[in-house]
Parts: sequence; structure tokens; C-alpha cells
Amino acid sequence: MNFSLKKIGPGLLFAGAAIGVSHLVQSTRAGADFGFGLIWALLLVNLFKYPFFQFGPRYASATGESLLDGYKKLGKPVLIAYFFLTFATMFTIQTAVTIVTAGLAASLFGDFFNIETWTVIILAICLLLLLVGKYNLLDKLIKIIIITLTISTITAVGFALFNETQAMSFQQILPKNSIEIAFLIAFMGWMPAPLDISVWHSLWTIEKKKSSGEFSPKSALFDFNVGYISTIVLGIAFVALGALVMFQSGETFSGSAGMFANQLLDMYTQSLGNWAYVFIGIAAFTTMFSTTITTLDASPRAMAKTTQLLTGNILKKGYLFWILILTSGTIIIFFLFASEMGLLIKAATILSFLTAPFYAIINYILISSKHTPKEWRPSKGLHLLSILGIIFLVGFSIWYLIY
Repeated sequence: MNFSLKKIGPGLLFAGAAIGVSHLVQSTRAGADFGFGLIWALLLVNLFKYPFFQFGPRYASATGESLLDGYKKLGKPVLIAYFFLTFATMFTIQTAVTIVTAGLAASLFGDFFNIETWTVIILAICLLLLLVGKYNLLDKLIKIIIITLTISTITAVGFALFNETQAMSFQQILPKNSIEIAFLIAFMGWMPAPLDISVWHSLWTIEKKKSSGEFSPKSALFDFNVGYISTIVLGIAFVALGALVMFQSGETFSGSAGMFANQLLDMYTQSLGNWAYVFIGIAAFTTMFSTTITTLDASPRAMAKTTQLLTGNILKKGYLFWILILTSGTIIIFFLFASEMGLLIKAATILSFLTAPFYAIINYILISSKHTPKEWRPSKGLHLLSILGIIFLVGFSIWYLIY
């Protein structure tokens, strides 16, 4: 176990970033609205996104450089496109995840502070941890968070199953009307995560190589698979919680962060008993805190690297500059749109899905090119899955836009 824990790191950071709004909010809603009927969508999107996420650590561990370095080799316009896509989405994504975390903090730790104050406190804590502890602290902290999250979530599912008295239906459902299809897009947009996390993963892989001294492609792929499987298992777990506790309850979720958090916790405790509050509370809060801190680290890290590659200047304080910009921007957006959490999340998730084909195509071109050592280019099976994945992501995006 010690050997495994030392070998893994970026994969759990990936899991920490991925297991957030997509799981706690979207997967729970999928279970609440459709029962177990959207498990097909969860498994399908995880299968088709798998290669493009995996190419991040594969490329970084095989070449010693991040995907961003690779994007520059494909042409400066690719890197410029990445810069603008990230700048357009990073504030909305950070605000969406921080709002949910703040709502949960207010519900769990009492209303000593309002949502606005909790948002600032959580961002300040994350900022302090990242600036003082840097990557090494994040690497250690995320292992504790993911283990805690997994145990508490699986325990809650176990008790929910034990308390279930009605027969469960596993009939799969294809959403038909515009509202259901819009939800399906949002659900799949962030399941398990936006594809630009592959860039973050490549940057974390480089940091892992620096801190551990050696992180081979085999170790990097094993590490990634551990994290990826964790996101799938916990995605199914949150769908199950929604299906077992909320399906056909007649409840609808509020768009307000505080109200949503209270509804979520109250419905579990009413259904399972007061004891469930602790397990669900820990599961929910660790889910969202892990996403908040990993996204606050990753976007500035990626923007600092992109700025460096575009300008040719190594900025010593680039990471600090971007993390302060992101923190400030998040607070401003939050105060402007605090009551519109649902709208923020929907906008962020749909944007993520519609930009997915760009990242899928660029990652596939890079990993198949001369810039990747021949022995670490994809196998025939992975080539086929990549092509099918690109067709799926492009086709699904076109279907959504036409519909």
C-alpha cells in the first residue's frame, strides 16, 4: 500500500478535480430525475473520453514536457486557441465549484457566516495552502481527501441500499424533450470532467517527476487508471444515491447554493436517518473542496505556462499572478451571480462539452505525431477508440446545436 501511495499522485489530483459538480450535483440529479436510467450515458462518455484524458500523462511522462509544449509544436494558433478557451471558462468553472463548496460549508458548520463570507474563506484557505505548500502539499492532501471521500460515499450508498424497500429498475432511458436533452448535455459535459483537465494532468505529471525524481510512463499510466476508475465508481455511487433517496420524491432542486446544499443534506437525512448527515456531509464537502483546490491550482499553472510559451519569457511570478487573477475574478463573478448557481453550472458544463472536440482532436494529433516517442504512441485499439471518441464528441455537439 505504501508503495502504491508513493507511486500515485497526479491521477488522484485528476480524480479530485473531476469528482465535483459532475458527481455531487449532476450525477445526483441524474439519479433523482431518471433513477438508474442514465447509467448508459455515464459509462459511454467515460469510455469515449478515456483516450484523450490518458494522452496527458502519457505524453508528459514519455517526453518530459507538458501538453502545452506539444501544442506549441503543432503551431502557435493552437496554443492561442487554448489560451482564449481557458480564459473564457476558468472563472465560471471556479465560481461554480466554489459556490457549491461554500453552500455545503454553511450547511455543515452552521450559519456563523453567510454564503458570501464562506466563499471568501474557502478561496483564502485554498490560496494559502497552494502558495505555502505548493505541489507537494497538494499531492499529499489529495490522497487523504480522496480516501475520505470514497469511504464516506460508499458507506452512504451501502446504507441507502439497506434501507431501500421498493424494487429498483435498471431500465435505461433516452431523454426526449428539450429540457431532458439539455440536462443530458450538461451531465455528459462534465462527466467525468472537462477535457482540458488533460492539460492540467500533464502539468501535474511534470511536477511529480520533479518531486519524486522518477515517474516513468508505465507508472504514469497506472496512476492515471487508478484515478480514472475512481471517478467512474464514484459517479455511479452518486447516481445510486440520487436514485435511491430522491427518485420520484417530487422534490426539485433550488438554483441557490445555500438552498441546494440544505436540500441535499435534508433529503438524505429524512430518508436514511440523522446518522446519514455525517457521512453525506463529509462526502459532499470533501467532493467539492477537492475540486475547488485542484482547479484553483491547475488553471493558473496552465495559464502561466501558456503565457510563457507564447511570449518566450519565463515569468518567475507567473503562477502567483494568475492565481490572484483567478481568485479575484471568482469573487467578483460570485457576488454578481450568487443566486444563479444552476445557470452558472449549466453554462460551464455546456461550454465544456462543446469545447471537448477541440481538445480531443489536438491531443490525438499530438500523441500520434513525431513529437511523441514511437514506443509510447497509441496502440491500434487506442487509435480506434480515439477515432470513435472524436466522432462521438463531434456528433453529439452538432446534435445539441441543431436540436
